Amino acid sequence: MHRRQKTLLAALLCPLLLLGTACGAGGTGARTDAGTPPAGVAPERFRHPGVLVGGAQLAAVRRHVAAGEEPWTSAYRAMSGSPYASLDYVPHPAGVVACASNAGTDACVAEREDAIAAYTHALMWSVSGGAAHAAKAVEIMDAWSVKVKEHTRDDADLQTAWSGSSWARAAEIVHSGYPAWGGPAVQRFKWMLRKAYLPDVTAKVPDHNGNWELAMTDAAIGMAVFLEDRTVFEDAVRRFRARVPAYFYLSSDGALPKPPPGGTIDTPDELATYWFGQRTYADGLGQETCRNLMHIGYSLAATAHIAETAWHQGLDLYREQAERIGAALEFHARYQLGATPPKWLCGGRIERTMGPDVEVALNHLEGRMGMRLPQTEKLAASQRPGGTDDLFVAWETLTHASNPTPA
Repeated sequence: MHRRQKTLLAALLCPLLLLGTACGAGGTGARTDAGTPPAGVAPERFRHPGVLVGGAQLAAVRRHVAAGEEPWTSAYRAMSGSPYASLDYVPHPAGVVACASNAGTDACVAEREDAIAAYTHALMWSVSGGAAHAAKAVEIMDAWSVKVKEHTRDDADLQTAWSGSSWARAAEIVHSGYPAWGGPAVQRFKWMLRKAYLPDVTAKVPDHNGNWELAMTDAAIGMAVFLEDRTVFEDAVRRFRARVPAYFYLSSDGALPKPPPGGTIDTPDELATYWFGQRTYADGLGQETCRNLMHIGYSLAATAHIAETAWHQGLDLYREQAERIGAALEFHARYQLGATPPKWLCGGRIERTMGPDVEVALNHLEGRMGMRLPQTEKLAASQRPGGTDDLFVAWETLTHASNPTPA
């Protein structure tokens, strides 16, 4: 069956589903305005840099590191000591990136790593001022833009989401302040994003696990800003507004979670199967909580990345979903930190595999909005300095820890 025709429900109904276990729990009490959120409107003029990190945030990071302050100095030291930051880094571009489910060619790993390396060098240049790092980021981006043509096989959508999000962040920082990268090279990179990434990250995946669409939307909104594409931006906002409420549950949703938008899963039994066997729903529970906390972490990170990028462009998606995001953070942070789950939650079994995924959301909800998220605070502190998951999360202690600067 072609990957565009597959639905996750068919896979979930097989016995392999029984292998997935994990969980989380909590709530924040924060409220947002009731009613339907306003229609998504892209900015008339896009702000640059404005994909995940803004100019004021980068300036704050430079000040903190120059002053030797923590946790930014340790985070910068960790980033600068990583293989991704080496000026000897060698990219390995491929013309076709073929990624099967849970497997694939060497190009799949190389692409994700090269995209993170480009972003790492962009940050190194921004913080240190070393032009060699900007040049290295350009070298990596140029190497891929002259070669890659397409992504194939079952995981193409997810692969382009992970790598595409890092490409957009790297390109945005470098293009915003490094004039040596310009002209035909920038246009070629933009063409690469449009032809080899956007078709996949904007594909329809309604019945897949929700981390797919959230990661895809993260990449799409970042590309939209770099490309200054209002249509792609507004489509990403629409997908965020539909998927986030269907992924993280609140009791105000009713007795059952919202079904995946545009999908086929809507009966109580189908929803329980889709939620990995869970039939009791509590504030903050996620669609993949009973799979493992690793995938919940991916979804928390992607949700925050989308909202952060929109916020830098003048659209406050955080406020629309603050209660839901805050509840999800506290719910899962508590169990990642070691709390014992009750029997009603995922059969009392947890897979505590969350990565460094909470800094961006914590910075906004607590730092800018004044919410109290004690479990999330504790989790973030325990993970600092947060590094990279080698997929699409990288160096967020450095960029977002206690950095509530304005857009």
